[in-house]
Amino acid sequence: MAYSLPPEELIIFSTKDSSGKIYIREQRGFYQRIRRTLSWLLMALFIGIPFIQYNGEQAFRINAGQQTIELFSIILFPQDLLITALLFTLAAFVLFYVTRLYGRVWCGYTCPQTVWTLMFVWIERRIEGSHNQSRRLDNAPFSLNKLAKKLAKHFSWLAVSVVTALVFMSYFIPQSELYSTFFALQASWQVYAWVGFFALCTYFNAGLIREKMCLHMCPYSRFQSAMFNTATKLVSYNAGRGEARGPRKRGSDKPANLGDCVDCNLCVQVCPVGIDIRDGMQYECINCGLCIDACDQTMSQFGYAKGLINYTAEHTTRTDRSGHLAYGVTILVTIVAMLGWGMARTNTELTVYRERNALYRVNADGAIENTFTLNVINKTKTARQYQLQVEGMAYSQLNSDATLSLQAGEQRQFVVSINTMEKPATLFTPFKFVLLDKQNAERVTELSQFYSGNTAAR
Repeated sequence: MAYSLPPEELIIFSTKDSSGKIYIREQRGFYQRIRRTLSWLLMALFIGIPFIQYNGEQAFRINAGQQTIELFSIILFPQDLLITALLFTLAAFVLFYVTRLYGRVWCGYTCPQTVWTLMFVWIERRIEGSHNQSRRLDNAPFSLNKLAKKLAKHFSWLAVSVVTALVFMSYFIPQSELYSTFFALQASWQVYAWVGFFALCTYFNAGLIREKMCLHMCPYSRFQSAMFNTATKLVSYNAGRGEARGPRKRGSDKPANLGDCVDCNLCVQVCPVGIDIRDGMQYECINCGLCIDACDQTMSQFGYAKGLINYTAEHTTRTDRSGHLAYGVTILVTIVAMLGWGMARTNTELTVYRERNALYRVNADGAIENTFTLNVINKTKTARQYQLQVEGMAYSQLNSDATLSLQAGEQRQFVVSINTMEKPATLFTPFKFVLLDKQNAERVTELSQFYSGNTAAR
């Protein structure tokens, strides 16, 4: 007998309708299992990270009001965000390198747009049935059954979107506060506005526009080909083995005039972006491997070797040493820069500003006095007490409270003055302000200059 799909699949082979909507067929297989595993892992991390506690507080939180990032025991202020730039730089070069090796596997396996889109498709299949049943439902006249299924699908999509938005907001608002006030209708209107905004974005991106985001809005799909070379492994169709394509009887010898492709079109029906991989490399392809699973399934049913569609490179024996070396060095340099930043970073930041209105003055005792403003930041989640000292100036005296106290994450300014009865030999005398935190064995210094106004001494 001729190869046939299940009865409902005999109706339509085209993956799109006249409006351009893509009806994605569900597919099982090796690469789908990898994607599902990664999706569950990434979603578990996305949902679970805000619930991680440290010393009774949320371990990771972005404080938009204070413009800080709280990470376990430390607080990153705007001046610390070089590490964020380095982290994104590292992620970008790793992504570019992986793209050079395996094409758009990020898009196919770990991109949030793909993960949420396929989640929404899974919900759609549970409610409306297979991709052909969904198409027939869309083309059917209005009925209560159609209305019930459409409402159930869109309500489910909106519910997932709201949960997604709430989880995202919990990175900015402590989850212990967010969820309780949100569902008790006690949160501020700004919280409801942002949750609504992010929920609508999720609903439109994953439910309504789906592949259009990848095809028309994502810049990565446009410039990705600039990173490919002949050694890049891309999902591709082996035309030499598959052509000429055509249907045939299962269990019988393959016709002499036909290749291995039975023209079942399953590779098209399972494609999230609605392309036919047999037409060659296309920028729309997200390298998800679903067409490989579908084709391997068909090849197994006919007793043919798998891999008619597979991850292949044009020249698999070529070694692109210069490309590997360039990316390797760049990634290594970025990692070293991150480690250097971490070693140089201190839990306390001290910045000194000289008083601009009066560079110096002579006080009632005849001593020369300079006034400074110290900006001190405690970048930890514990209160700290510092001892202020002056080094490098003989016979100097600090005319201010030498003990400075800051609460967790606090930034304060302290006005201090230094005087000396001895006239310095130079107009500007360099010295250091020193902050000592004996409890935490930390010492922070900042250079400054004492202006004597002793013009005769020059």
